[in-house]
Amino acid sequence: MVNNNTIEEEKITSVQSPEVKVQVRGLTKSFGDLLVLDDVSFDVRKGEFLCIVGPTGCGKTTFLNSLTKLYTIDEGEMLVDGEPMDLKKHDIAYIFQEYSTMSWLRVDENVSFGLRIKGYPEEVIKERVDKVLKMIGLDKYRHYYPKKLSASMLQRVVIARAFAVEPELLLMDEPYGQLDLQLKYKLEDELLRLWEKTGTTVIFITHNIEEAVYLSDRILVLTNKPAKIKEELINDLPRPRDIADPKFVELRNRVTELIKWW
Repeated sequence: MVNNNTIEEEKITSVQSPEVKVQVRGLTKSFGDLLVLDDVSFDVRKGEFLCIVGPTGCGKTTFLNSLTKLYTIDEGEMLVDGEPMDLKKHDIAYIFQEYSTMSWLRVDENVSFGLRIKGYPEEVIKERVDKVLKMIGLDKYRHYYPKKLSASMLQRVVIARAFAVEPELLLMDEPYGQLDLQLKYKLEDELLRLWEKTGTTVIFITHNIEEAVYLSDRILVLTNKPAKIKEELINDLPRPRDIADPKFVELRNRVTELIKWW
């Protein structure tokens, strides 16, 4: 993340297109008598960076787990490129809140796991693993097993694994919550560079309003449970973004008020 004293010269621009990548229609999910998601519908354009924010406990994680069919939904449908979402068919990566490393694999093996599943050539695997490990500062830990790493380092491994695959759709559930501030800012900027380079469509869940304004093309604000879309905000602030810019502050305050008042 940049501030008014560290604006980068590199221009990061939106790569979204009018083409719809993801369609969510009537998404409804309950746990017993508790209705968590109530008839949620929206589209995500190809190449768009969409952030979803809402009050703590409103159902943001349930939304992503329902979207990826980790949860069985009550009603609704999710389409990718006009077809029902299928994790075996569609090139999707999901970064959870919790670090999801595989304890029996070294760091480099964890990062290369998705690439090997997809059958990439060995030279491509090596190139991508080397690149992302250097990017997140774990190159010298590449032969370590997860049990030797801190919580923040484990989450960096998970982030690197998703980056390495360069998916067409990247789902992120508050991925930077356990990281220190400096590394969080670095990875936010690296995520934007990856997004710009690859044209990946991103759905990013966060409770951090400043993060949502810094990253997004568009922000969906959810209500409290049962969650619905309260408001959609277009974020057309120029990139790279200055968190001290009055227009940045104005949008951040607008989102804050939407979450604060019910």
